Amino acid sequence: MKKPTPPGPRSLDLSRRSFLGGTAAAAALASLDASASPGGQAPPVNTFELEEVTLSDLQTGMREGRFTAHGLAERYLARIAAVDRVGPMPLASVIELNPDALAIAQSLDMERREKGARGPLHGIPVLIKDNIATADKMQTTAGSLALVGAVPSKDAFLVERLRAAGAVILGKTNLSEWANFRSTRSSSGWSGRGGQCRNPYALDRTPSGSSSGSGAATAANLCAVSVGTETDGSIVSPSAACSLVGLKPTVGLVSRSGIIPISHSQDTAGPMARTVADAAALLTVLAGVDASDAATAASQGHTGLDYTRFLDADGLKGARIGVPRERFFGYHAATDALVEQALEDMRSKGAIIIDPAPIPNLPRLDEPEFEVMLYEFKAGIEAWLASVGARTKLRTLADLIRFNEENQDAEMPYFGQEVFRQAQARGPLSDAKYRKALAACRRLSRSQGLDAVMRKHQLDALVAPTQAPPGLIDLVNGDHWLGSSSTPAAVSGYATLTVPAGYVRGLPVGLSFIGGAWSEPTLLKLAYSYEQATRHRRPPGFIPTADLRLVAGR
Repeated sequence: MKKPTPPGPRSLDLSRRSFLGGTAAAAALASLDASASPGGQAPPVNTFELEEVTLSDLQTGMREGRFTAHGLAERYLARIAAVDRVGPMPLASVIELNPDALAIAQSLDMERREKGARGPLHGIPVLIKDNIATADKMQTTAGSLALVGAVPSKDAFLVERLRAAGAVILGKTNLSEWANFRSTRSSSGWSGRGGQCRNPYALDRTPSGSSSGSGAATAANLCAVSVGTETDGSIVSPSAACSLVGLKPTVGLVSRSGIIPISHSQDTAGPMARTVADAAALLTVLAGVDASDAATAASQGHTGLDYTRFLDADGLKGARIGVPRERFFGYHAATDALVEQALEDMRSKGAIIIDPAPIPNLPRLDEPEFEVMLYEFKAGIEAWLASVGARTKLRTLADLIRFNEENQDAEMPYFGQEVFRQAQARGPLSDAKYRKALAACRRLSRSQGLDAVMRKHQLDALVAPTQAPPGLIDLVNGDHWLGSSSTPAAVSGYATLTVPAGYVRGLPVGLSFIGGAWSEPTLLKLAYSYEQATRHRRPPGFIPTADLRLVAGR
């Protein structure tokens, strides 16, 4: 959804052994126990052989014989064991590990020796969000205890593409439960299954959401890259909060089949990575036309591309960049200061800055967007429940509401399900109220919104702060939310990309590049040029709380 999600380090419903996934991860579990230091403090986590390595680094290492896929999977599993569930403030970014990960990696090593590599993801350890279906020994639950045991009959289309590319799916990441579409006062990163995910830059801070675990795990170097999903902000928000590159593609570029839905008008999956180049490489694999997702038919001509070909260190030269200040600036002075510096950095690289370049109709998007989400969630979640059939007794949204009530201590210890109840009150997608809201969303966000401002100023992209630095986790009141720039691209279904822009008191701030439909090549080019000129990303320190003596930088 659009703002982050839930809190509280709750124990998993699974046993510790089944959480880590059987034999392969049993050694990782033993490592976790052995590495816990006296007094319950987390062990040092700043020494890791693979810290901040890129996909290119890993492929070079495997090609030269310094790494194997099996060895990489072992290292990342050990890293997860040493970091993710240790100490009084666990990161809790990984909800479940794949018990077959090491065996898959070993078979990919053999294939590399006999046939060569399939491509840039061959043997690469990847984590995916726990609302993306895998037909294997892992669960697909959206973080909810309600779906434990309801294993899908087939992989999500994007999972099929990852497997075909030779990726090793290490496991599933924690998330804001139901992708943050259950309560208006949730805490980002909390789920009934996974507990409270934390921000590795300061463990008492939100990882944001809803792709909270994907963001925290990638930032903490628990995987090479990860996959998140977004309806409004759920990729770019946790990416900004964790100093990552996060790309929310144009709706239809990446298939949604096999992903637990919120809104078929806005839902998409996308890459989360530590560099723009890695995000481009992952997008290349994720993008594809899927007969099971009609929206992907429009992506013909935009799939089958190698998105890394658009990376250009001089990509900002001559680019026309608009600055939509209304609603996107002014809610946090230190964030504004970092973005003003970013504008100067882009000018120094030859960009033409059009300032201001307001997006029309922004205040008019909120009400129809939420109305569309309520209708589409009810229809979409009931279609999902039907798709898992006999593997669950739950068939309707009303069944999920009842399950939460009957399991209140585990599922609603901190916040309720008022959004579920609002969705339950909606009718079918044939309702005139739904059709009117959907038409308003498309008109106001597209022809009278992003298309209008970009056409008026002949823009390549718009830039704005992604959001303020991550706030404190608050299980009593929920998220403290100041503002963000995700909504125009979310409602229109267009592309947006966030990239690290610096730090405020050691806490990450992201800069969003917002484009039109199928603008991924342009956004990657611009973001790569900015990234190469500034190189803001730094690995996290896993400190208990932010160092308030700092103002900017780290």
